[in-house]
Amino acid sequence: MDARRWLLPEGIEELLPAEAARIEALRRGLLDLYASWGYELVVPPFVEHLETLLTGTGHALEPHTLKLTDPLSGRVLGIRPDMTPQVARIEARRLRREVPVRLCYLGTVLRARPEWPGGTRSPLQVGCELYGHAGVEADLEVVLLMLETLAAAGVPQVHLDLGHVGIFRALARRAGLEGDTEEALFELLQRKARPELAARLAALDGERAALDAIAALAGLHGGPEVLEEARRVLPAEPEVEDALARLAALVEGLARHGRREPVHVDLAELRGYRYHTGIVFGAFVPGHGHDVARGGRYDDIGAAFGRARPATGFSADLRTLACLAEEAGAAPPAPAGGILAPFGDEPALLEAVRALRARGERVVWALPGQPDDPAAHGCDRVLVHEHGTWTVKKTGTADRGP
Repeated sequence: MDARRWLLPEGIEELLPAEAARIEALRRGLLDLYASWGYELVVPPFVEHLETLLTGTGHALEPHTLKLTDPLSGRVLGIRPDMTPQVARIEARRLRREVPVRLCYLGTVLRARPEWPGGTRSPLQVGCELYGHAGVEADLEVVLLMLETLAAAGVPQVHLDLGHVGIFRALARRAGLEGDTEEALFELLQRKARPELAARLAALDGERAALDAIAALAGLHGGPEVLEEARRVLPAEPEVEDALARLAALVEGLARHGRREPVHVDLAELRGYRYHTGIVFGAFVPGHGHDVARGGRYDDIGAAFGRARPATGFSADLRTLACLAEEAGAAPPAPAGGILAPFGDEPALLEAVRALRARGERVVWALPGQPDDPAAHGCDRVLVHEHGTWTVKKTGTADRGP
C-alpha cells in the first residue's frame, strides 16, 4: 500500500493521546484563568465569506488565507488564518456594549504557509482582547494576563520585548515618506540592516532631522533605560513623546505588579506594523528563535464593521506553550493509570463502576475475548470481586473499596 496516503500536508500535525490530554488540561486551565479576570469566551466560525474575513485590517491576512468555493452559494469562503479580526467583528457587530469588553478565544486556525521555516500551519490559537479603553492601563492588563498565561502553562525564563509602532509612523509622516518608501524602510528596520538603512535614508529628500531619527531607531534597543536615551535622540514630536511616556508607564506598571521578567525595549520592533497602532509586545524564551506570545494595541479595528473602539490584546499557540513546558519539565502530566473492570451487568458491579467514575477515576471495561492485561489498557489497578464486594486492587497495596 502506498505510504503517501497516510502523509499529512506539510505543516499540519495531529495530536496523539498523551499530548492531546496535556493540551486539553492546559486549555481548561487557561479558560478558567481568563474567566477569573473577567474575559468571556467567544467561538468564531472556522470559515467565513472571504470578503468578511478580509475586511479592514484583515486584508493583511489575504496571502495566508486558504480559499474554497461554497457549493451552496457559489461564493468564495476563507478558512481563518487568525482569529483576532473575527473577534473584533463579534465585539463590534454582535455585542455593541458601551463599557470595556473583555473577550477570549481558543481554536485552530489554518494558514496557507507557515510563519517561519518548519513552523506549523495549524496553530491552536489562544488569546484575549480588551475593547473600549484607550489608556495604558488596558495595555498593562493585557501584558500581565499574557505573562500569567505563560506562567500557568509552565513556560520558563520568559523575556518581555516592548516596542511602539507609533514612533516610526510619526517620524515617517514628518519626513514625508509614504507608500513603497515607507514599506522599504520598515523592512530594513525589522532586519536592523543599519548600513542599508543609512544608504537608503541618505538618498531621500525629506526633513533631515526626521530621517536621522529613523536611522537612530535601529540602535535604540536594550533595557528600559533606552527610553531616556530616546528622549535625548528623537525629535520633540508630540506623538513620539506620548509613545515614550506610554512605554515608560507600562514598564513602571509591570514593576508595581511585582513582575520580574527581564524587559527589553526595541524601538525598531514593528511587529504587526500593518495593523497595530501603538504599543506592541512579545514574549521570548532562551533557545526558541521566535516569540511564543505576542500582541499590541490596534485601535479602531472595528471601524470596518461600523464601530471603531480602542483595542488591545495578545495571542499564542497552545501547542507551542505545551511543548516548551514539557521540554522544561513543567508540563502537567497526561492522565495516567486507571482501573480495569471485568465486563458484566451485575448490579453491584455496575454501581461500583459508576461510583468510581463519579469520583474521577478512569475505569475501562475488559471486553470479552480481549487481553485482560491491565497495562495493555493503560491501567495500573483492577476491580475484583472478593468477599462479596467489588474491590480495587493494586499489586503491593492494600485493598480499597470503590
